[in-house]
Amino acid sequence: MADEGSPEDTMRGRGIDSRLRLWLLLGANRWVIVAALAVVLFATLVVLGTLDATPLRSTMRGSDPTETVFQALITSIITGVTLVVTINQLVLSAELGPLGDQRARMSNSMEFRADTEDMFGEVSPTEPAAFLQALVETSADRAADLRDSVAGADDRALRDDVEEYTEGLIDHARTVSDQLEDAEFGSYDVIQAALNYNYSWKIYRARQLRDDYGDGHSAERREAFDELVRVLTFFGPAREHIKTLYFRWELVDLSRAMIYTSLPALGAAIAALLFLDAPSFPGATLGLDNVLLIVCLGVTASVLPFLVLISYILRIATIAKRTLSVGPFILRESERSGGD
Repeated sequence: MADEGSPEDTMRGRGIDSRLRLWLLLGANRWVIVAALAVVLFATLVVLGTLDATPLRSTMRGSDPTETVFQALITSIITGVTLVVTINQLVLSAELGPLGDQRARMSNSMEFRADTEDMFGEVSPTEPAAFLQALVETSADRAADLRDSVAGADDRALRDDVEEYTEGLIDHARTVSDQLEDAEFGSYDVIQAALNYNYSWKIYRARQLRDDYGDGHSAERREAFDELVRVLTFFGPAREHIKTLYFRWELVDLSRAMIYTSLPALGAAIAALLFLDAPSFPGATLGLDNVLLIVCLGVTASVLPFLVLISYILRIATIAKRTLSVGPFILRESERSGGD
């Protein structure tokens, strides 16, 4: 349960997107999105071809626009292969480098793990989902310590505000921890759970409570606030690092998917260019001219690599937009404190 005036605990609740929109942009299997886009494109082309006053077969006996279309598609598909090379360069640029850079990356990683292990009291998990889960559960433990530290406070308003804040954080942490329990890296589940944990607001609210009742805090209570904020500040860079790894994972999958679909797409375009003409495929199916169906099917197959690109970039761009800032900066207008 969120504090009054605070954002919702889920990513969907904090935004204005519908459940269907979020599923299409983020949650759905990318191949399902590719298939849906292909069906929509095919159906649109068939409808437009059917409504055209001049049948496509008649048009092909004259100027033959299909030849121009498939020539352009062949050029686009071949050009698209260079885009795959660019994507792979983007991924590999972070992996390739001199020994000094690799050693610095290793040192930074080990230093971060050592700092988190001071809070965990044990060796930090190696799996990304388990590591985030440990941070979330530790933040719940620190929130419980903070709640206990104000149990005997004379200020009733302080006790109520801190209890409301900590109970909401603990409940939310349990929910996110459950989401991370069986999540595997490479799937969207890990990122979804991480995005659901609105640590920025939690940092802001903890610091606000510490400052609003500054004169009434004992040294023990101040330390409890500081420890909670410290845990939450570790969650930010950890989430960003895992998000970066996920993006690279997705880009590798994207490049492979584009290569897999480029071969049949190129084959369909070349076959249509060489063998498809007005007398081809006589007759009709379900009242629709066969040549119209074949041309629409060929165009749809030829643009499959670009539909794959659209489906993956939609998810990557959506996640990137929702995680632009690190720390207590809240970019959604609905979550700003103060103001009209």
